[in-house]
Amino acid sequence: MQKYRSEVSNLFKLMVPILIAQLAFTVMGFVDTVMAGAVSATDMAAVAIANSIWFPVLMFLVGILMAITPIVAQLYGAKRQSEIAQVVQQGIWFVLIIFLPMMALLYYSPMILEFMHVEDRLAELTTDYLRMISLALPFACGYQVFRSYHEGLGITKPTMVIGLIGIMVNIPANYIFINGHFGMPALGGVGCAVASALVFVAMCFSMIAYSYFHKDFKDIKLFDQVYGIDKKEMSHIISVGFPIAASMFCEVTLFAVVSILLAPLGAITVAAHQVALNFSSMVFMLPLSLGIAATIVVGQYVGEKKPLQAKFASITAMWMGIGFSVVTAIFTILLRNEIAEIYTEDMTTINIATGLMLIAAVYQISDAIQVIAAGALRGYKETSVIFYITLFSYWAVGMTIGYTLALTDLIVPAMGAAGFWIGFISGLTMAAILLSIKLSRVYKDTTQGSQDNNSTLTMTAS
Repeated sequence: MQKYRSEVSNLFKLMVPILIAQLAFTVMGFVDTVMAGAVSATDMAAVAIANSIWFPVLMFLVGILMAITPIVAQLYGAKRQSEIAQVVQQGIWFVLIIFLPMMALLYYSPMILEFMHVEDRLAELTTDYLRMISLALPFACGYQVFRSYHEGLGITKPTMVIGLIGIMVNIPANYIFINGHFGMPALGGVGCAVASALVFVAMCFSMIAYSYFHKDFKDIKLFDQVYGIDKKEMSHIISVGFPIAASMFCEVTLFAVVSILLAPLGAITVAAHQVALNFSSMVFMLPLSLGIAATIVVGQYVGEKKPLQAKFASITAMWMGIGFSVVTAIFTILLRNEIAEIYTEDMTTINIATGLMLIAAVYQISDAIQVIAAGALRGYKETSVIFYITLFSYWAVGMTIGYTLALTDLIVPAMGAAGFWIGFISGLTMAAILLSIKLSRVYKDTTQGSQDNNSTLTMTAS
C-alpha cells in the first residue's frame, strides 16, 4: 500500500502542472470558440474547420518532437546528462529544417475547401484564418522542443507557468483582434488566428528564457556548446517520434475530417459538433496529462534499469485514469445542457450539442485507457506499434462505422453528427483493447529477467 501511495503521489506531482498547462491550451480553444461564436455561427464554424486543418499539421510535428521526452527521460535515468544537450539541439535543428515546407502546406491547404462545396463566406473566413495561423508554426514547434526537454527531466512546472502566460496573452488579444479595439481592424473569427500566433511567439520565447536562466537546468549546459546537425541523433528522434506523430495525426485527423465532412450540412451542425468536441477535449486533458506523466516515470525507470517499477507505475496510472474518467463521464451526463449554454445561446446548436456530449460521456473510459497505455509505451520507446494500432482503430474501425451511420442509410437512416460520434466510441474502444494487449506483452518481455533473478535469489536464500 505504501508503494502504491508513493507512486500515485509521484504521478500526481508530475501530472498536475501538465494538466494545468493542457487545460490552459484547451481554455484558449474554448475562448476562441465562444468569442468567435459571439460574432456569428459562421465565424465559429470557420474557426472549427480551420482548426481541423491546422491542428493535424501542428500535432504531426509536435508528435515527432515528443520523442525528446522519453529519450531525455531514459538518458536522465541512466545518469547520462552530458548527452541531453545534443538531443535537444537536434530537435531545434529539426524545426529549422521542416518549418518552411510545412508553412507552405498550411498556406495552400484551403484549396481543399473548393472540393467540399463549403459556402463562400465560410470558405473565405477559413482561408484567412489558415494563412494567418501558418505564421505561428515555427514558434509552436520551438515551444514543444523545450517542453519535451523539461518533461523528460521530470520538471513540469515550467509547462504550467508558461501555459498560464499563454492565457494571459490569448484573451486580450482575442478581444482586440476579433472586435477591432485600440485601432485594430475587426477580424471576427480570423482574429482568433492572430491571437493564437501571438500566444505561440510569447510561449516559445518564455520557454527559451526559462531554460536559460533557471537553476534547475544549469547542470545540463544546454547553451554552453552549439552542436551541428547529427544525422544519427536526428534519425533517432525521428524514428521514435514519427510513430507518435503518425498516431496523433490519425486521431486528430479523424476528428478533423469529420468536421470537414459535416460542413455541407451547414454551420449549425458544425458549430454543435465544435461545442461537443471542445468540451470533450477539455475533459481529455486529464487522462492525457496522466499519460504524459506515465511516459516520464516509465522512461526514467527504464533508464535506471528498474523494469518492475516501470510496470507498477504504468498500471497505477491506468487505474487512476479509469477512476478519473468515471467521474468526468457522470459530470458530463448530468451537466451537459448547462455546459452547452456556455458556448452559445442558439437553441438548435444547444440541442444537437447536448446529444453529442451524451455520446461523448460513453467513450471517456476507453479514451483514458488508450491514451495512458500509449503514454506508457512511449516511455519504453515502443512507439511503432502505437501507430499501427491507432491507424487501424481510428480509421478502419472508427471512421468506417462513423461514416456509415452518419451519412448513409445502409444500417439506419443517416444520423448526421451523432453517427460520427458513435464511430469515435468504436475506434477508441478498439485502440484501448489493442494497446493494453501490447503493453502487457512489453511487461512480460521487460520483467522476465527481473522475476527470474528474484526467484534465483529466493532459492539461494532458502
